[in-house]
Formats: sequence, structure tokens, C-alpha cells
Amino acid sequence: MRPEPSKTAPLEITVLVSVGRHPLTGRGRRADQDARGVELARALPDAEVRLLHAGALDGGSEAALRGYLGMGFDALTLLEQPEGADVLPALADALSEASPQLVITGERAEQGEGSGLLPYLLAEWLGWPVVNGLAEVEDVQDGVATLLQALPRGQRRRLKVRLPAIVTVDGAAPAPRQSAYGPARRGTLEAVPGPVSLDGDWESWQVQPARKRPKRLKIVKAASARDRFKAAAAKAEGGGGQVLTDVTPEQGAEAILKLLKEEGVLR
Repeated sequence: MRPEPSKTAPLEITVLVSVGRHPLTGRGRRADQDARGVELARALPDAEVRLLHAGALDGGSEAALRGYLGMGFDALTLLEQPEGADVLPALADALSEASPQLVITGERAEQGEGSGLLPYLLAEWLGWPVVNGLAEVEDVQDGVATLLQALPRGQRRRLKVRLPAIVTVDGAAPAPRQSAYGPARRGTLEAVPGPVSLDGDWESWQVQPARKRPKRLKIVKAASARDRFKAAAAKAEGGGGQVLTDVTPEQGAEAILKLLKEEGVLR
């Protein structure tokens, strides 16, 4: 009898998801970067993907979290935390107990503090390496992941990191699939207990929506009206251009889209 071929253990991935906010309406939704992280995890072969959220649950947040279930998941683990709580201890305990090989999250939340420090604090707590700006997971072999990191102006850098590790997803990662209504309603939100650590500083903060401020105009110092006219009509010299050669149409379109977002033309 021939021995059965040995089966490699599946790659265990935990994706940290949060409740996002639509930039125009302000309504709750899937956070864009978190949804891209879910899409990236689903694309990996032989991977067991688990969704994890820490926070309070109400009508608006439940609808947003079910948007992740609509991407093809039966359940989402919910660490119930009161509003204003520090979710770091609860997430650290949950990840220590589950022991995933890879943790994927967005770079920053779309609500609340949105400081982008959580992945780094979590990595420090667990003693894991952290990689930011993830665009793609190319391969995982023998406990080492080959990652493609997004750099400014459409550039990419290939990195190797030993697992377990935490990675944050960049906007250059693949766009998430649409959320299907049926699976979103049928999926379950599995609430589990976790330690609650209240954030005393958060309670004293005053939170209000941010407003986009206009750019400050360049002050022209000129002695005469002629000099002022020449300064106003002069063409600005561009020093941050980039010449793209031997790239595919998709790479060129991606570089243009990223530049427009950096310049504030698109959101």
C-alpha cells in the first residue's frame, strides 16, 4: 500500500475588521481597508480565515459588520466592548488564545481615534513583527511569508517575514468584492467575553467631525503691480514627477489613481 501524501496544515489568518464611515453620508459601512484585507485573505489558497471585531454592537454597527459576512463567511467573532474602551487588551488576549499565523488589518480606523497605532501596539504586546502598506501576499512557505509592500508613486517592494506576524493593508490592495445580502443576513455574530479596559483619556475628549481646510495661498512679495502679475501668471515648476516605462496598463492606471488621491482630487 502506498502511504497517503502528507497534508500541510492550512494557513490560519485572522482579519481584524471595524465599522467604517461613508465619506459623504457619514453612515456606517465596511471599512475600506479592512474589506480589502478580507479580500486579500480570501484569495490565499488553503487558508482558514476568521473575522474578529472588538467594539460595541448596535443597529448601525451590526449592519456594517454583516457587510463582511456578505463576502462569504458564516460567522464573525465579536469581542463586546463598551464605547470608549481600550480594545488592545481584549484583542491581544483573543489573538494569544487563537494563535493565528497571520493577522491582517487596515492601516487606521475610519471612526474614533483613527491614529493608526493599534497594529503597532498589538505587535509590541504579542512580540510579533509588523509590516505596513501591504498590497499582496505572494506566497507562504515553511513559516515565511513573501509580501509585496506598496510604496509611494506606485512602486513595490518584496519582503519576507517570519510568521506569526501582523500586516496592515494599503489602499493599493485588491478592491473588495460586493457584499451579498443573503449570506450577510444568514451569518452569525458570535459574541465572546473579553477583558474590558476603560480609556480615561477618551472620556475627557471632545469629538467632532473633521473639516477639510483650504490650502494656504502663496504670499507674493512684490514692489510693483507688474511684478505681482508676473508672479501670479508664472507656471509652477513640478519637481515630483515620475516617468513610467515598460509598465502594464493596469500598473499605469493604478499609479495615476494613487497620484490623484494623494493630490486630493479623488477620495
